Amino acid sequence: MEISNKKKMRNALFVVVLLFLVLMGRIGYIQFIKGVELRKLVGEQQSLSRSITAKRGTIYDSTGKYILAMSANAEKVTINPTQIPKEIKEQVARGISDILELDYDSVLKKVKRNSSIETIAKRVTKDKTDELRVWIKQNQITAGINIDEDTKRYYPYGDLASQVIGFCGSDNQGLDGVEAKYDEILKGSNGKIEVKTDAKGAALGEEGENYVAAKDGDSILLSIDMTIQSIVEKYLEEACIDNVCTDGGSIVIMNPKTGDIVAMATYPGYDLNEPYTINNEELKANWDTLEQKQKSEALQAMWRNKAISDTYEPGSVFKVITASAALQEGIADADTPGQFNCSGSIQIAGARIKCWRYYRPHGSQSLRQALMNSCNPVFIGLGQKIGVEKYYEYLENFGFFSKTGIELPGEAKGIFVKQEKCGPVELATISFGQRFEITPLQMITAISTVANGGTYISPRIVRATIDGSTGEVNEIAPKYGNQVISKENAEQVLSMMESVVSEGTGKNARVAGYRIGGKTGTSEDGVNTGKYVTSFCAVAPVDDPVLVMLITLYNPTGEGGHQGGAWFILTTHSETIYKSIIA
Repeated sequence: MEISNKKKMRNALFVVVLLFLVLMGRIGYIQFIKGVELRKLVGEQQSLSRSITAKRGTIYDSTGKYILAMSANAEKVTINPTQIPKEIKEQVARGISDILELDYDSVLKKVKRNSSIETIAKRVTKDKTDELRVWIKQNQITAGINIDEDTKRYYPYGDLASQVIGFCGSDNQGLDGVEAKYDEILKGSNGKIEVKTDAKGAALGEEGENYVAAKDGDSILLSIDMTIQSIVEKYLEEACIDNVCTDGGSIVIMNPKTGDIVAMATYPGYDLNEPYTINNEELKANWDTLEQKQKSEALQAMWRNKAISDTYEPGSVFKVITASAALQEGIADADTPGQFNCSGSIQIAGARIKCWRYYRPHGSQSLRQALMNSCNPVFIGLGQKIGVEKYYEYLENFGFFSKTGIELPGEAKGIFVKQEKCGPVELATISFGQRFEITPLQMITAISTVANGGTYISPRIVRATIDGSTGEVNEIAPKYGNQVISKENAEQVLSMMESVVSEGTGKNARVAGYRIGGKTGTSEDGVNTGKYVTSFCAVAPVDDPVLVMLITLYNPTGEGGHQGGAWFILTTHSETIYKSIIA
């Protein structure tokens, strides 16, 4: 019997020790392994955190005088559902929805949730939140409804440079254009309000609050000049409407000395303050009948920056590149009389390629005259003499095989047949600007290389950033590349381009008192589409260029036809544009 009792005591002691060890192990596990996580959970349960949206940086034009995008002060309304008594939840939902003009059922769902924080509305105007404050006071609601600092993005000039600037989403994040590309710089860092609470979730008074201020984002200074951009957009719209351009148009103006994009416009634009409102009247009338995919595609097309995202065949503007390569290789000079002869066509590898004026051949010509006349056979012959390997070197050096690197989203690059598959016919068509595609930005960058004394210059859309805290201005240096052609040859090309305007196919671009060079271009928009792209590239002043301008119109179907030199935008407005820019 005694032995049995001792055995029972040993067993009981063993169980006690075992339970003690298990308990100690559990305590150790909770304390040392799960401790950090549990302390975090306790902290979250005993505190509420409300975000304070940082003020997004301002976007200025190149002069710093005009604000193109800004963040105005607004407020955000949130609620703490657990702090709102059950008996007044419907009353609170009704008051908030009526004042802020929101759907009552949606607000009520949030008010009834078993959560610590719910966002009701962002970027609410001050008059609305003041009205809500009065309602809260009148109804003696002491907790559960919060009104905090917020910001609202605003674009003072509506649709100006819309495809360049871009817009922000509901969370203040940049979604397109400069707003998206420079989002990390512009957005700043959000602040917060932390409130300590008791076991029931009620705030422990003002002494329990911890306020962390938001840090404003940095501002940026664009290369875009607001005045020039406005002029360009006005006349681009007129040109597209007058010439019935079914697929719109684009203009890019670049300073060849710095790479600054002085203006970049796409027609049609859209209102940055209402970026989800379609700009096509026909689509707008049928918007509610469209499927979501169709709506998305229509909006994407509206937001698309044609100057950097759409490729096209440049046509005869590209003859400037062939002429530059020929001069640099010593194959031709500018003014040797009778160096070339146009018989109306040229035979290449069994294929006969016509001159645009095959019915009345140009006959004996110098290189200058061939560029003035935009004579296809001459440039085809130059391409054959240069050869595929060397010609492709020039294409690469002028930047046609890569993106320019401009700080905008969605940039495309040139589409060429591979060098090893480029035969005599392919080389012939490339030599006068057909059967390959590039972006307008690549084309203007290449012409700017010529205007910059033969040195490649990268385009830029942002000149400087401005520190949001100190106001310090940080300039962004221009990016220069290789010497593609010599300064002497670049001057020869510019001189020939001046002859195109003074005596050749670009006569419509002449402006009294200004030395302007240029080149017209017309090409098919794809193979057998029946659509055309017409363009004109201008350089001014020729003796010391400060601008290169490329105008591209897509599928003009008006009475003026589609010839690049016949009716382009400069016909009636060139003097206004040049005087505004060069001045």
